[in-house]
Amino acid sequence: MRKSLVVLGIGVLGAAIYYAPQVQAQGNAAAYTAAQATAGKAAYAQQCASCHGENLDDGEFAPPLKGAAFLQKYGGKAASEVFAVMSGKMPPSSPGSLGGQTYAQVLAYILQSNNIAAGNTELPSDATVLAALIVGQAPAAQGGGPGGGLSPYADKPPAVNRPNPLDKFTAVSDAMLANPPASEWLTWRRTYDDQGFSPLKQIDKSNVGNLRVAWTWSLPSGANEGTPLEHDGVIFANGFGDQIQALDAATGDLLWQYTRQLPKDARPTPKRNMAIYGNKIYMGTSDVHLVALDVKTGKVIWDREVQDYHDGTGLTGGPLAAKGKVMIGTVRGRSTSPQIVAFDAETGKVAWKFHTIPLPGEFGGDSWNGVPYEKRTGASVWTAGSYDPTLGLAFFGVGQTYDTGPLVHPINQPGVTSDALYTDSTLAIDPDTGKLVWHFQHQPNDQWDLDWAFERTLIKLPVNGQNKTAVITSGKQAIYEALEADTGKYLFSIDLGLQNTVTAIDPKTGAKTINRNLVPGDGEVKTVCPHAGGAKSWMPGSYNPNTKTVFVPLVEACMDMIPVGPGGRGSLTSGVRWTLRPRPGTDGKFGRLEAVSLETRKPVWIERHRAPESTGVLSTAGGLVFSGSIDRFIRAYDDATGKTLWEMRLNDVPSDAPIAYSVNGKEYIAVGVGNGGAQAMTFPPLVPELQNPTDRGAEIWVFELPDRAGSARSTRTR
Repeated sequence: MRKSLVVLGIGVLGAAIYYAPQVQAQGNAAAYTAAQATAGKAAYAQQCASCHGENLDDGEFAPPLKGAAFLQKYGGKAASEVFAVMSGKMPPSSPGSLGGQTYAQVLAYILQSNNIAAGNTELPSDATVLAALIVGQAPAAQGGGPGGGLSPYADKPPAVNRPNPLDKFTAVSDAMLANPPASEWLTWRRTYDDQGFSPLKQIDKSNVGNLRVAWTWSLPSGANEGTPLEHDGVIFANGFGDQIQALDAATGDLLWQYTRQLPKDARPTPKRNMAIYGNKIYMGTSDVHLVALDVKTGKVIWDREVQDYHDGTGLTGGPLAAKGKVMIGTVRGRSTSPQIVAFDAETGKVAWKFHTIPLPGEFGGDSWNGVPYEKRTGASVWTAGSYDPTLGLAFFGVGQTYDTGPLVHPINQPGVTSDALYTDSTLAIDPDTGKLVWHFQHQPNDQWDLDWAFERTLIKLPVNGQNKTAVITSGKQAIYEALEADTGKYLFSIDLGLQNTVTAIDPKTGAKTINRNLVPGDGEVKTVCPHAGGAKSWMPGSYNPNTKTVFVPLVEACMDMIPVGPGGRGSLTSGVRWTLRPRPGTDGKFGRLEAVSLETRKPVWIERHRAPESTGVLSTAGGLVFSGSIDRFIRAYDDATGKTLWEMRLNDVPSDAPIAYSVNGKEYIAVGVGNGGAQAMTFPPLVPELQNPTDRGAEIWVFELPDRAGSARSTRTR
């Protein structure tokens, strides 16, 4: 096919929409429909006119959207470019909130206002198709509108040659992920082993009190639980509403932005992590897709469905990239079980799928108390997995089920149990094949929503005279357990003393004896500790390999499980709803940061405060521990004593996990804020005096030490 362009509409200003050759082959569809432009006019009047003006060129606060100035800016460019600006930045109060169909309608109205003729086919909202549509060149300038923008009579301002760290960006290899440079934060817990530890020590106990703001960056308004990544001087931030922004990690300048256009019936949800691998960055989406973006430009390389979102299936965690695969787990739907799905990192082709509720005929298929497969729910994967390159195994945690009623009373049939595999389990999976190598169920038949679905930390421990890799994890009960990473053999448990459901743990097998009096479903109120929000929750702890200490963010709270009565809607199908209550005998302190030695298996120190914890933990070689709480504070603690050495109050609740990185020899600490995550929404009734913003002002805060000359750079807020 000749690389000529087919003109589909020409207006009196000389503007046009062109179809590129590959779209021409599909038929000469028009640029938009008149009905689409009419709908866009109404949306424009409501959402855009206050800034751009009623006539698109008479706004006081924004540049014109018709005439020479607009066409000079976008003429000859792909229609996807103007669509990306609209959908990624407009309206300023809630970017991306209108939905792809509405943005396409507004763009149709803009095209109509620029005298581009309507046709019989609607302008699409799909970015790939829009990329094949080209806006025609503008005519010679005849004057500009009063709404703003650069005057067509003005000389073009001299360009500023600003260094772009993406120009020197290097591909991220398996070897780099296995052993990242000290300056980098390449996975959500920095390393494959989920330790959440930084070897940087420029910021230490002696100078952390001098930390000050280096720069801040506003993220899309909404709940934010996404831990940033950093590589080669670039920070990648995952914002609410399915957006990734690449920022200069030293200055906070925007390098590129990607915003996914969700279907109208897909609800935006927070995502907890992304993955960098090769020359791509991978993100899960609220319509349960996995998207691979070019790490230098943010352009979509491939986009694949993970599972159908229409039945309620979702994503909260994110991808794990290893051995040429990108693996991601899903959250329960109404009619489909969650899965861990692996995609080829280069092509996006599905490599394998693992069902976290065993299929009929598989091992564990008879562990659901006779419940038919199509009615089994739960077993969600709430966070990303970890990976051991030596063993070649990926480790995932699996959550509980809310459909607890059919599991309360065993049916006592031969070969049938009510354990409900693989709920509350650790799974070791071969990334090459998707085959389950081993599993360990921490809590069979969980009747309280106290799941074991969080980070699987890999550490070296002495086992029978050998130094072996162990998988360390904790469920909501704040019981840490260690398993041999190669076999899944139980090693030990450490109960941090915040639960009352487990009365004994077998020291050889890890089997738990539960308090049967606390099993709901008999019509009685049950006071259970902890609350279903967790003493330990999804916010990850951190392990310092130098001191062999794990630092754990905790909340001291319990729940009353109250019967709802016949026909009532409960939190669990055993017929109860959980309600928040303080621990018996509380002194009013609910937040708890605890340091536990994995050598002695005993606490090193416990720091308690009023506000419940709301972030994961960062520990560093500088002898520091960073964490945040719902009173909007981020704090640095002495890792040996728990003493508070520095604190800063932020604009909103910190809700991800702090990270440390270094650019040009300078260390930075970064944390994201954005109220509305699970933790920040659960525990505020315990501390009613703490009133946080309702506008959910999500941001990244980045801190630095003063320059050696004694003064810090001026604070940059963007």
